[in-house]
Amino acid sequence: MDIIVRDFCDTDIVALTELYNQYIAATTITFDLVPYTVEQRRDRWMSHYKPSGRHRLLVAENHEQQILGYATSSRFALKAAYDTSVETSIYLSPNAQGQGVGTQLYSALFKAIAKEDVHRAYAGITLPNAASMAIHHKFGFEQVGLFREVGRKFDRYWDVAWLEKTISQP
Repeated sequence: MDIIVRDFCDTDIVALTELYNQYIAATTITFDLVPYTVEQRRDRWMSHYKPSGRHRLLVAENHEQQILGYATSSRFALKAAYDTSVETSIYLSPNAQGQGVGTQLYSALFKAIAKEDVHRAYAGITLPNAASMAIHHKFGFEQVGLFREVGRKFDRYWDVAWLEKTISQP
């Protein structure tokens, strides 16, 4: 699939919110339970990302400028000693899955943060999720932990695998 991967812009917020809300409503991929308004996503989420630095938000779109997905590197934890670690995530439109969009997004994201002061990347994956495990393994992530029954959604408890990838050597 021929796509463009770029930094986010303010006008993406509606499409990004709609995409994420689909995952909230229908999957256990995120443990959010209540869909977000556009204003909440703008204030609490989008303001976290910049076009440079550790915390990035990249968007994939087709030539008709339809958003196909996004990838992020976010703050891993609040304490300052964690600053060189990021948590990564990727969300794709259902019609973009299995077509290489995720690979292009993650390639661009890891290339961008490799230039920054980032030592490790982490990803939490609700199990089962073979597609997410596969793309993370493809990019060199290794499982370092398993939190059993850590989240409850849809009246069931879910396990989360934690994966880690080295971005820069000390």
